[in-house]
Order: sequence, then structure tokens, then C-alpha cells
Amino acid sequence: MKHVRFCFAEHVLDVDLRELTRAGEGIAVEPQVFDLLIYLVENRERVVSKDDLIETIWDGRIVSESTLTSRINAARKAVGDSGKNQAVIRTIARKGFRFVGDVQVRTDGEHTTVDSRPIPEQPGEAGHHQLPALDRPAIAVLPFVNISGEPEQEYFSEGISEDIITALSKLRWFYVIARNSSFIYRGKSVHHRQIGEELGVGYVVEGSVRKDGDHVRITAQLVDVVTGSHLWAERYDRGLADVFAVQDEITQAVVAAIEPQLYAAEDFHARRKAPDNMVAWDLVMRALSHYWRVTRQDNLVAQALLEKAIAVDPGYGQALSLLASCHTFSAHMGWEEMPKAVPIAERAALMAIRADSEDAWAHFALASVYMFTRRFDDSIAEFELALRLNPNFSPARGLYGVALAYRGRWEDGDRAAREALRFSPRDPFAAVYCGVAAYCQYVGRNYEEAIRLARESMRQRSDFSGAHRVLTAAAGMAGQRDLAKAALQELRRAQPNISLSWLRSHMPFEHEAEREHYVEGFRRVGLT
Repeated sequence: MKHVRFCFAEHVLDVDLRELTRAGEGIAVEPQVFDLLIYLVENRERVVSKDDLIETIWDGRIVSESTLTSRINAARKAVGDSGKNQAVIRTIARKGFRFVGDVQVRTDGEHTTVDSRPIPEQPGEAGHHQLPALDRPAIAVLPFVNISGEPEQEYFSEGISEDIITALSKLRWFYVIARNSSFIYRGKSVHHRQIGEELGVGYVVEGSVRKDGDHVRITAQLVDVVTGSHLWAERYDRGLADVFAVQDEITQAVVAAIEPQLYAAEDFHARRKAPDNMVAWDLVMRALSHYWRVTRQDNLVAQALLEKAIAVDPGYGQALSLLASCHTFSAHMGWEEMPKAVPIAERAALMAIRADSEDAWAHFALASVYMFTRRFDDSIAEFELALRLNPNFSPARGLYGVALAYRGRWEDGDRAAREALRFSPRDPFAAVYCGVAAYCQYVGRNYEEAIRLARESMRQRSDFSGAHRVLTAAAGMAGQRDLAKAALQELRRAQPNISLSWLRSHMPFEHEAEREHYVEGFRRVGLT
């Protein structure tokens, strides 16, 4: 067997001895980071995707975006590189990473120069003519800053951002980062390049909103995160009644700035159905801000606000679809009784689709209703339609995963949960997606992995009852009595109404054998 060493700059990466040296001095490298370096060097002729790294370095296990970023940063530091310079390990937006240093491969005292090739420029480094070579341009819409001087108007400025995200997501030639990931930068001063690296985007949309009585001033700008240049900027002074037209103008301008050829060819017009009443929209934006907090109390507040919005504008599809989603999610969490929640949700979801058949939220809500009523063919079809309408809709992708698992398709469900985590890397719903993956592993009889994922879910949200349920059942099936006993105690705190009867009646298993397999885990723990 040949002794292989990769030499670049002053570094030598010795694969067989698992050593990295710089100018003859040893460099301490964690084993996982060392494996990452080897993989990048060995595959330096191509861009290595995040999926490739996860599959190879982590054996396909779910890892957070921050974990992957920290390992890449550690690898860069080990070879004297940085995220700013990217002279050795380069981030290729929405594609992955590439080892771009000049490398010599030495085997048994001989060496052959294999590199010194031109490196493809990163999107944005030499203008936008390179974008068509990418799969899709990637954009993050940051929460617009509220400069009204009234903190209670925060929901309004965020609502503007959220509507722009929804509109852009309908355009298949863009990859739009999910709302929950881009909104983590709310109130933070972060360099555009850092946002680009953390979210894997080439462009950022940002702006501000000043609301004064019946008038609103909206500023927006599109930034190339690599060059820092402003591709487009505009200010709008309008009456509140015109706010939807302003959002359409912003969306159209973003499209035109990034891909004018596509804009001209498609004669783009953003399709949206605004409510008849501005008060209704205001109430829905308030409700959304509570919905995303994923707590029992916030869910109740969101429901109350949405009922007010529907009373004002009975045909407002977004209010109806979000109300349906609130009820189905509440029932799944054990906050609301299923027999009460499902009929309300079904009526609202069907009305939402009648109001706007192209609203992804409406189909997401109806898919959830069908899942809980065990109409699995219809549920899967509605989830898939929601994802066709908005491919970046991570909550729909995550619950699509649990619907697949309820059918026994746990491997497909696990894949959907992983995709939800990958598409929205910094998401308050990440705990839910981890919980879905944990349940999928339980269905697959992989109890140790189910325990690990359930713990990760609970680490992110200690009140997530779904993760508590999986941890309890998996510990019971794995014979970990102490863990199972402690898990059941915590589950009863998170979901006081938990019982074997609740599990049998509320969890929508398609196959009786899977229902009994799940219940058995709790029975072994002592739940009655």
C-alpha cells in the first residue's frame, strides 16, 4: 500500500499517519476535522455538497448547520485559511465547498503535481453573467426594520418581509431561504458576507418600514453579498391601501435585478390575492408572529387574532389557512382535543382553498387535516402540492415526513425531515423536524438513534411533547429503564393528558401493527 501525503503551501497532510504539519511543525486537528480535510482534498476536482459531507463524515446522521459551519471553520483554521479569505477552502453559494489550493500528491518519496488549475469564480465575483451556470440563485429576505418608533408595530414590518418571501418562493428559478432562518438576524448587525456564508446565499434583500397613521414608507435594497454592491434600491411612500402593490413592485424589482433575461422572457407578474380589508391583513400578520413562537399560549393568541380577521374579511384565504394550521398543530401537540380541532381545521382549510387554490399554506393545512383523519392518499397529495407551490416551505416538508412515517414509509419520512432542516438551517421549528426524524427512526426500530434525535429535539425545545413521546417509547423498547422512567415523568409534565387511550385514538397510524408497536413502548414504561 502506498504512503499518501498531500502537500499544499507549507502544509503536509499525511493520510496514513493522520498528521497535519505546517513547515514541519505538527498541528493539532480533531479527528472529524481531519476526516473533513482529507475528503475535501481527495475530491478537490469538484464542489462537495453539504449532503456529501453529512453522508461521509457524519454517516448520514442529522447535524445542525452550525455544527457543519464550525467544522468547516476549524478546517480552514488548521490550514491557515479563514472564511473571509477562502484561499484554500472556498464556499460556493448554494452548492457546497471546494478545496482550491494547489496540491502535490506524494507517494513513497515521489511526487506528482496534479493541480495549479484555474478555479471557477464564486457567483458574484465577476458580475452576474455567471448565475445561469448555477442551479438557482439563492436569496435571503431579512426582516425589514421597524423605524416607526413603536415596538408594537414590529409585526407589521415583519409581515412585509414575510409576504415578499412568499411571493419570491413561487418563482421556481430562485431558491429563497425559509423565513425562520433569515429572521434570526432580526435586530442584529451582521455583515452581508457572513449572512451569505451562514445561509449559503448570494443575495440579500433588506429594508425598513415606517408606519404613520394611514401612510407607510417602505425602503428596500438588494445586495450582492460577495461584492457588497447594491444592485437595486428603492423607496415607496404610499397609503396603507397600496401596501400590497408595493410588495409586488419590490418582488418584481428583485427578479429584474438578478436575472433580467428571465424577467423579460417570462413577463413576470407576482400573483397574489390581497384581502379586501387592511385590518384583516394586520390581524394575520400579528397572528403569524405568535404562530412562529410554537407555544400553547401563542397558538391560542394566534387563533383569536385569526378569528377576528375572518370576521372582518370572511374570504381571506391566508387567515383561513393559518387558522386551520393552528388547530391541527395544536391537536398534534396535545394542546387541543382532536375531535374538536379537526372539524374546525377542515372547514377553514377547504374555505382557504376556495379563496386561493394556489396558496401553499391552504394545501398544507388541508394535508394536515387529512393526515389526522387518516385519509393518507389525500394527505400525501396535498403535502406534495403545497411543496410544488412553494418548494421552500419547510413546515410542510417536515410534516410531510411525519405523514409518510404514519404510513410506515419511515425512510422517506426521515429524508423529508432532513430536507426540512437543510432547507431552513436556523429554524425555530427545527426541534419539530428533529422530532419527526426521531419518530421515523422509532418506526424503523432504530431505538438508539431515535433516542439521540429526540434528545436533540428536546435540547432545542424542552417543551416539545412530540419529542418527549418518542424518547419515552424508544427508551422503553431499548430496555433503558432509568431513562424511560425519567422520560415518562417529563412527558407527563409536557403533556398532562397522555395515556395509552390518547395514543391509540389521536395518533393517525395507517397500520394497526405500527400503532401497537408505538403503544408497546409506553406500556413497557408503565403508562396506562
